[in-house]
Amino acid sequence: MNIKKIIDKLEKFLEKKSKKKKIIVIYWPTASGKTNLSIEIAKKINSEIISTDSRQIFKFLDIWTWKIKEEEKDGIKHYMLDIIEPNKKYSVWEFKNLATENLEKIYESWKIPILCWGTWLYIDSLIYDFKIPKIPASEILRKELEAEAKKFWKQYLYEKLVKLDPEYAKTLHWNNLQYVIRALEIKIISWKSKSEFIQEKKLKYDVLFLNSYDWDREKLYQNINFRVKEMFEKWLIEEIKKLLENWYKKYDFWLKTIWYKEVLEFLNWDISLEQAILQVQQNSRNYAKRQLTWFKKYEK
Repeated sequence: MNIKKIIDKLEKFLEKKSKKKKIIVIYWPTASGKTNLSIEIAKKINSEIISTDSRQIFKFLDIWTWKIKEEEKDGIKHYMLDIIEPNKKYSVWEFKNLATENLEKIYESWKIPILCWGTWLYIDSLIYDFKIPKIPASEILRKELEAEAKKFWKQYLYEKLVKLDPEYAKTLHWNNLQYVIRALEIKIISWKSKSEFIQEKKLKYDVLFLNSYDWDREKLYQNINFRVKEMFEKWLIEEIKKLLENWYKKYDFWLKTIWYKEVLEFLNWDISLEQAILQVQQNSRNYAKRQLTWFKKYEK
């Protein structure tokens, strides 16, 4: 979608009368220009931005998560960045509660909130009216599952989820250990699929879905490859080594995210730096493919 079409769509949205509060969602895959678009829209309508990225909530993971820099914010206030230590767990339910409080602050200032960045479950938790399972966490069960992940790696737990809850497993990537463990936990404790808790979803707001992706897949992949290479050139390895040396352990919560396996293999001298970069690029492209599938539902 070119910028002129985006602005036209935005202006029609602003002019439209609605009984619901308005909200803007900027989505689509990694490296597709969401950040620049969000800043441009926020400046145009004098608004503020809530991050819906499940990893940018963690402090110190700046290069690792390609977190927006202070100078890039251009004076626009951002929420839900750097809110928790990397060795802490953070559920979708907790995200929803705090982000909703921030939404209300923005509404109280007579502004239209902008949601940006790409964890679809975080976006859905805010804009749709559906129940998030309140099955209490079992520390014993969770530690057992985490021990299995350490011993057999993440694919093993994902295959277990495929056997126990095949339908919900289709919505997750095997490398997303946080959600795989939670889905297993819910299934084992309640004997219900997590999908059973998600009823028919209804939009709580008058939502404008915007994206800057022009459907040029080759261009997107080139952007991803360039970004990954730039991450490594901008001291990604040093950032992670510093975290591991000074504060955190190899299997703390934040490390159970995409790309960590490749970086850990490099730090353990199992693969070369060039191999790590190539693998992260490939896995990032695969992740973008899944995002394209997840976010198609927002297309109007």
